[in-house]
Amino acid sequence: MRVFVKICGLSTPRAVAAAVDAGADAVGFVFAESPRRVTPERARELCDGLSPVIVRVAVMRHPAAAEWQAVAGGFAPDWLQADADDFAALGVADRFGRLPVYRDTRLPDDDAGADEPLLFEAAESGQGKLADWSRAAVLARRCKLVLAGGLTPENVGDAIGVVRPWGVDVSSGVESKRGVKDAGRIAAFIQAVREAELAHAD
Repeated sequence: MRVFVKICGLSTPRAVAAAVDAGADAVGFVFAESPRRVTPERARELCDGLSPVIVRVAVMRHPAAAEWQAVAGGFAPDWLQADADDFAALGVADRFGRLPVYRDTRLPDDDAGADEPLLFEAAESGQGKLADWSRAAVLARRCKLVLAGGLTPENVGDAIGVVRPWGVDVSSGVESKRGVKDAGRIAAFIQAVREAELAHAD
């Protein structure tokens, strides 16, 4: 079992380089209110020269259609991550992948996540709070579930053992202080994921 790893909330060249060098599969850029927020133009600059195999994710929270269009045009991400209910009003073109967000307070329908991944986290985004792992484990049996919320280098191995997710997503858990990514913690997080893969190989 290979676990997909997304490092989210990147805002500096050093942080992007740390994620890439450590072996991240995806890099996330926040366009919602946050100390990690960047502009579409800044996100594009940060991804200049990035290998096309690394997924570039725009992270938004209840965006207006015009806000999404600005990100789509200015950044041109591979995927849009937003609340599942947001997508209907955004007119997201087929060329963009979708990473719908569900939380402990709102579960996906039975057919969600069959073909495309979905992200499952705690009730509040970006606060470092753990999602309900037991509930996530049930969803992971039928969905390509990306587990987020409160993950750290110290607990991600346990999370993988319990949930068996398709992927994991981290932001605050690899920071030295709020909004500031730590290269050592990014490397430790991804190393812990790879070790858990071996420990729980099917």
